[in-house]
Amino acid sequence: MTRFVRWYGSSPLHLLVLIASFALTGYAVVRLFAVRPLDVAIWFVGAAILHDLILLPLYSLADLSAHTVLRHQATPEPQVPWINYLRVPTFLSGVLLLVWFPLIFDLSIPYPGAARLPEGVYLGRWLAITAVLFAASALAFALKLRRVRRAARAAEERPAPGQDAAP
Repeated sequence: MTRFVRWYGSSPLHLLVLIASFALTGYAVVRLFAVRPLDVAIWFVGAAILHDLILLPLYSLADLSAHTVLRHQATPEPQVPWINYLRVPTFLSGVLLLVWFPLIFDLSIPYPGAARLPEGVYLGRWLAITAVLFAASALAFALKLRRVRRAARAAEERPAPGQDAAP
């Protein structure tokens, strides 16, 4: 087993899940391509162009800007890597916006009986979900920072090896 982990780099379960996901993806592509080959090809090329030429530079610039604006000077206190506490809620909010933007921006053709909701509620709900995501991330960051600082204080209070605790 250790030889496999050393060769592959992870557990056999990881390899099994990876193979299963590729099999499921291949099955979906074959099924979709059999029904609408041109639409699938156009979607794939369009998604690649949209991501690589438009979205990747935009979110790379946003990430670089966040690093530049929120850069901290070195302090004697222990630091917690903060950028992922900003990236995760931003990513989740962006995915929600990407999936639901016609409803959020009121661009969809109304289907009165489909959702049974008025059309103007989606923007407020997306903003509320985004606020909850950022608040949860800020709380997780604060808890992590508190835990790291407590551990650093406890390490300072412990006597060094070879020294007496009391004089």
